[in-house]
Amino acid sequence: MSARPVDHESTPRMSTTASVDAASELLRRVIDLGVRFKLQPDIFRDRLPPERIRDLLVSDLPRERCTLDVVLELFEQVVLPLCKNEASPRFLGFGDTGDDPAALVGGLLALFTQQNLINQSFDSPSATFVEIAVLRWLRDLLGYDNPPVSDIRTVWDVGGVITHGGTSSNATAMMLAREHKAPDTMRAGVRDPSQFGVIVPRGIGHYSIKSALTWIGVGNQAIEVDTRAFRYDLAALERAVHRHRGQVMAVVAYAGDSRTQTVEHLRQVHDVIRAADPAVWLHVDACWGLVAAFSDRLRHRIDGIAEFDSVTVDPHKVMAVPYSLSALLVRDPASLRAVSSYSDLIMQEDYAFGQVTPFIGTKGWLSLKLWMMMLAHGRTGLAALAEERVGKAHRFAALLDEHPRLLRLHDPDLAAVAFVYLPTDIRREPPVPEHHIARINTVNQRIHDRMLTEGTWHLHQFSLPDDHARLRAGSTLYPLRFMANNPRTDDQHMAEVIDYVTKLGGEIEGEIR
Repeated sequence: MSARPVDHESTPRMSTTASVDAASELLRRVIDLGVRFKLQPDIFRDRLPPERIRDLLVSDLPRERCTLDVVLELFEQVVLPLCKNEASPRFLGFGDTGDDPAALVGGLLALFTQQNLINQSFDSPSATFVEIAVLRWLRDLLGYDNPPVSDIRTVWDVGGVITHGGTSSNATAMMLAREHKAPDTMRAGVRDPSQFGVIVPRGIGHYSIKSALTWIGVGNQAIEVDTRAFRYDLAALERAVHRHRGQVMAVVAYAGDSRTQTVEHLRQVHDVIRAADPAVWLHVDACWGLVAAFSDRLRHRIDGIAEFDSVTVDPHKVMAVPYSLSALLVRDPASLRAVSSYSDLIMQEDYAFGQVTPFIGTKGWLSLKLWMMMLAHGRTGLAALAEERVGKAHRFAALLDEHPRLLRLHDPDLAAVAFVYLPTDIRREPPVPEHHIARINTVNQRIHDRMLTEGTWHLHQFSLPDDHARLRAGSTLYPLRFMANNPRTDDQHMAEVIDYVTKLGGEIEGEIR
């Protein structure tokens, strides 16, 4: 990888009319390049092993300057063909497409305007209030109360914060739970880690909760509770709260877990916990389940969510908003005071979001892309987006049910459908013998490995308890997962990926016999 050296003056700077024109032309070229990348049919234009990519791209910094034309050409010819394109209609396994036009415009304008929401008066005069508007829209969708606009006088009146991802939002929620359990731990430090237990569902909880507990200094205090059909076993949940009375700071429920996107029976969980121990902090990870809030036809699936103390949502997972963008919302806006901090260097004002966003100092205008997306779609557009995705997931599930070699592992609540390929000599009637479970897993893991190597299609894979006993209760499976988030994926693509998986499964069966 090399670039031609250039004179200092050949690198355009936006300081004269001529340089502005040159920069504008360059940016038009960049936008065109980005749009063409998003619209390409393939996930990858090229596939190389990681060591080849390493050797191609990891090099010494050149001594001399390069023109932006040369740098862009280098990116276009060498880097971009190896990037994954989640907007490809064959990318069906994880996340969202990040290709909503309004959100892309917002992302670009946030880069250009260079606002810093750590402070309001001189750093982000209008951006701060755009962010407040977005947080109020999200709260309203979930059913949280918003104070009148005239009553918003500080960041502690808003009831939420924008973060870079669900992991950061969940970590902040666990800090709130810790301070709720033992006030002033922020200042005095953790003195008795055993009182900061967090109840999570066994086998389907997201890694961010356990990570957050270690980051906030309480250690791995996760208490796993058995599940049924990817939801809490409510009797086991009640027993766990009583057994660990005084040692539980929070219970985490999933409105769309990170594997099957099954939505917890939130109201029932709320009622069980409040009856057993009213002091426990209740948190919902709704990184996937936010989509159900958009539609009157789907909203019943998150019934009870507004009774929880905090909720994490990830618009970059369910709204085609480019990475990264998450939000933590709290039922009681004033509760954010428990984790606030400020410096006399910069954050001495009421609207400084830097005071209520732990782990983040300089704070980019992430919310602008969501503000533009939500305005452009409106409530009716958001409802149509949600219903189209859930409908597509159900159509894919129906295709699986018609196929003799594919077995669906759950009923889709949202946009995810997990399934396995069954070798031809294995019958699907449970309980399937343990040695057959091992072979099913081997075949499906090799299907996924082959899929990653070829790069033509993408489905996600992970470990999953057989909670519906579709094959053998208590067994751990390694399914493939289809995601219905991609608007470019149609019924023909769904049929084609099923044919592709079946073809790979047959080939791998022949190889391991």
